[in-house]
Amino acid sequence: MSIYQRSFNFFAGVVLASAALTSQAQSLLNVSYDPTRELYSDFNRAFNQHWQAQGYEALQVQQSHGGSGKQARSVAEGLRADVVTLALAGDIDQLHHNGNWLAKDWQNRLPHGSTPYTSTIVFLVRKGNPKQIQDWDDLVKPGISVITPNPKTSGGARWNFLAAWAYAKQAYGSEQQAQDFVQRLFANVPVLDSGARAATNTFTNNGMGDVLLAWENEAYLTLKEHGADAFEMIAPSLSILAEPPVAVVDRNVDRKGTRAVAEAYLDYLYSDVGQRIAAQHFYRPRNAAIAKEFAGQFAALELVSIDGFFGGWQRAQKRFFNDGAIFDQIYQEQ
Repeated sequence: MSIYQRSFNFFAGVVLASAALTSQAQSLLNVSYDPTRELYSDFNRAFNQHWQAQGYEALQVQQSHGGSGKQARSVAEGLRADVVTLALAGDIDQLHHNGNWLAKDWQNRLPHGSTPYTSTIVFLVRKGNPKQIQDWDDLVKPGISVITPNPKTSGGARWNFLAAWAYAKQAYGSEQQAQDFVQRLFANVPVLDSGARAATNTFTNNGMGDVLLAWENEAYLTLKEHGADAFEMIAPSLSILAEPPVAVVDRNVDRKGTRAVAEAYLDYLYSDVGQRIAAQHFYRPRNAAIAKEFAGQFAALELVSIDGFFGGWQRAQKRFFNDGAIFDQIYQEQ
């Protein structure tokens, strides 16, 4: 090969590498949990308009959805997420512990512990509520079929489990009674889907179950899509404050050169535009003024927090959901 050919190949390689870096800088991968497809589809369009209005080129935002725990494992195994928008802090913590994909203090980077919106757990029943399900006690009655995803793979399922536990602990007084209650509830679960959206499809499209334990936003979305003549939403007397967090995946954005746009993307979730989009998709916005605008669409119910009732996600994960922990014990006994 001549020196001219080697020089040509070298400069061609530089051009191709530069083009690849430019292409990477114009794309972003958001790895999220199951029920956020519609939320981020609208948010991505709004952010792109905001981004271009500041003089930047159009951005291609790709979405990946699935059970929150499963999504976190995919990122730890190499899925090149720029940002993660998952169901619970424990899943994002695992990205620090399993490979140091982001800093230990990731929750301190954005307001409200890096949770731009909240939700809770409600019941979805069939029109007319034929089994007369009103509260958690009704879910443990004989003959009631409860649909909920698998807490080993789904963040929403872990919120479901803890909401039921909190109710039983408050209603009956002891940890053992709470465990007995949740074990009876899961005895009424015929199938464990891997994620919240799959569980919704099992209930709505496949016609299985009398009641679906659902994210509040997922229940409202189902009513919007299927109509109030098919399903009804029931707010239990007590539920849990679900706080889905967001974070930049440090190792990936530094490798890809996308930190600035990734940080801007998550910051925009806290903007008035981002907060309104969250509310329009039935998530509870953190912005007090916008929350007031949409207050009428959300059910009023008592909410307990993961920190106040369970001592935070690290304790809850270890006690309830790690291999061999309480969930494994009660489900293996079914």
